Amino acid sequence: MVKFDYTAEGRIVSVRDTFAAFNEPSAPIPPEITAITGITDEMVAGQRIDDAAVSAFVDDAVITIAYNSGFERKFAERYWPIFEQKAWGCSATEIDWRKHGFAGAQLGYLLTGVGFFHQAHRAVDDCHALLEVLAFELPDTGAPALALLLEKARKPTMRIWAEQSPFELKDSLKRRGYRLERRQRRSTQVVVHRCRRGRAGRRDLVLAKRDLHARRRARRAAADRLHALLGEGLAWLSAFALA
Repeated sequence: MVKFDYTAEGRIVSVRDTFAAFNEPSAPIPPEITAITGITDEMVAGQRIDDAAVSAFVDDAVITIAYNSGFERKFAERYWPIFEQKAWGCSATEIDWRKHGFAGAQLGYLLTGVGFFHQAHRAVDDCHALLEVLAFELPDTGAPALALLLEKARKPTMRIWAEQSPFELKDSLKRRGYRLERRQRRSTQVVVHRCRRGRAGRRDLVLAKRDLHARRRARRAAADRLHALLGEGLAWLSAFALA
């Protein structure tokens, strides 16, 4: 992880700190992964990520930026609850890279587009590479890529859990944008990341009312604080390498 400061205009000021750690996997590291990352079984033997150190590193950040937050967020929230309290931004999907002249949204394409060559595939190295991409001023706007990502992040969104919904509603829920997601400490549930207005939105709220009523007041206060802080402050980039 790389922690950095940025201005209200989305310009990166400085890198404040980095965090890197190994965690011994439950199975041997495949040879193809070692070939890509250089990480061997001997390097991770007996290693474990310090949960308290992760929480302390993330605590003062107001937004988490990941290249693929759809994966990173689920992984992070599963092991470290502090991530559930943070705003998230996805540098892969929340910027229309092709619209701004890039050949594609893969990290390799983005780095080529900003004039860098990146061969390493280690978590912190990937974070530093992505930081260069976010600092790049887009030719058609003159603003750094981070500014576009923050513009998306400042728009309020909510996640709704339709807990204990009847099985026969699964197709109806899927049409409304829900997806099945299994989590620890919860039964199987359906999750949507954005609440839409209109008739479908009202039905969604009815299905999820038990969950919303239990969380609404506390999360509203937390969300207000997050959106107020997103203007200028501290962020960190996440990258988790799974062996």
